[in-house]
Amino acid sequence: MSADEKLRELEERRRAAEAAKEAEYRKQHEKGKLTARERVLMLLDEGSFTELDSWVVHRTPGLEGRRPLGDAVITGFGMIDGRQVFVFSQDFTVFGGSLGEVVAEKITKVLDLAMKMGAPVIGINDSGGARIQEGVVALGGYAEIFWRNVQASGVIPQLSVIAGPCAGGAVYSPAMTDFVFMVEDISYMFITGPEVIKAVTSEEVSFEQLGGAATHNTRSGVAHFAAPDEPTAFEQVRALLSFIPQNNLEDPPYFPPDDPPDRDCEGLEALMPDSPSKPYDMKAVISAVVDDGELFEVQAGWAENIVVGFARLSGRPIGVVGNQPRVLAGTLDIDASTKAARFVRFCDAFNVPLLTFVDVPGFLPGTDQEYGGIIRHGAKLLYAYAEATVPKLTVITRKAYGGAYDVMCSKHIRADFNFAWPTAEIAVMGPEGAVRVLHRRRLAEAEDPEALTQQLIEEYRAEFADPYHAASRGYVDDVIPPRDTRRVLVRALEACQGKREPTPARKHGNIPL
Repeated sequence: MSADEKLRELEERRRAAEAAKEAEYRKQHEKGKLTARERVLMLLDEGSFTELDSWVVHRTPGLEGRRPLGDAVITGFGMIDGRQVFVFSQDFTVFGGSLGEVVAEKITKVLDLAMKMGAPVIGINDSGGARIQEGVVALGGYAEIFWRNVQASGVIPQLSVIAGPCAGGAVYSPAMTDFVFMVEDISYMFITGPEVIKAVTSEEVSFEQLGGAATHNTRSGVAHFAAPDEPTAFEQVRALLSFIPQNNLEDPPYFPPDDPPDRDCEGLEALMPDSPSKPYDMKAVISAVVDDGELFEVQAGWAENIVVGFARLSGRPIGVVGNQPRVLAGTLDIDASTKAARFVRFCDAFNVPLLTFVDVPGFLPGTDQEYGGIIRHGAKLLYAYAEATVPKLTVITRKAYGGAYDVMCSKHIRADFNFAWPTAEIAVMGPEGAVRVLHRRRLAEAEDPEALTQQLIEEYRAEFADPYHAASRGYVDDVIPPRDTRRVLVRALEACQGKREPTPARKHGNIPL
């Protein structure tokens, strides 16, 4: 048989295999799901996808009579907005997307290529789990993927889209990637399913309640984004990639801004309430400062007392962190500390400058927090900021009390530029608490304790809590009018472009996990 005849035979075989899967494709569509190939083509720039290993077949014992080309995953590379990415998409229509030796080999090849080429890798997960017929070989395949996830961490961006079931040990690969995207109603992640939980604990729970998009975006914090459908999820992926570099040796992509870098931030003075105990929306502050008012928020539904996300400042991508006074008064708790710490570490790994807005009255009090390890979890955020060597800018808008002042990217943990609004209060504790501690006996003996308390609070605030006291010690570089915030930050970020910060020689630190 000639080479041309052999090629024609193989092509006919491929077409026959595709035709045989039409029924399975219909089932996928009836579930409201795209096929593996449709997902790849929708995600990537039109016409840019190059498939790899499309001719390989499985070596699973007992399934010799059915050997579909490419097995249960589609792999290859392509472009997103003209930038190289590598991708794999599990195919639920082939053996339920189960992972066997050949599927693992295809995925690990893509991960190795992405590392070698210095390009992001995107995994689209839709699988019933390990291929039972292959036993420990399938488990070994998972471990090979896990190992590469760890090696690639902090070197290339790794993104996971959960577009179907992802259960058991399979969840650990997405969990180790940088960002997890989930789709409402069709994606699930859990270690043990509802049936096992019912048998062991007698709890009854649905797939959606246990591991759906809402659960992992609001309760567990496992996922970073939720989308109503797959096209929206892929748009989120494309948007995220626009803020981050190809790898840890590159800078994030710059786009010439339409928003004037020296414009006033209108309305910020009016945004701040007269009373320091009244809430306001930190997202409104962020929007007033960044380019075009656009914040690409990460984990918007989890630990809402802190806001994290990506934005641009005079065309340069930045990572933004801000306490949210509208939720729990902006206090730091276990979840908020973990959420912000991981985001800060991602930005530092991929050369994304950090901008922090501070309005924090302290750490959330309570036995639940203490028993849950708020000391250890709060230390994660402190560690992450202290470890970060990217440009770090901080704006104190109102409260910065106690240890939380130190944690939120203070000058003492090496923020490059710290600014404060005139409304900032920087102190060991709030004036009310300080007065009760310092003047307990005097208040107990006063004829009008309430009036004396208010007088002492104002005296304490004027002497110790205003930003000028911190500025006189150099802990704040300048006290600025809120309307000047954007232009001041733009100039500070420009000054940081040549930043070099040597670090001690060590294998790695020991973050308090």
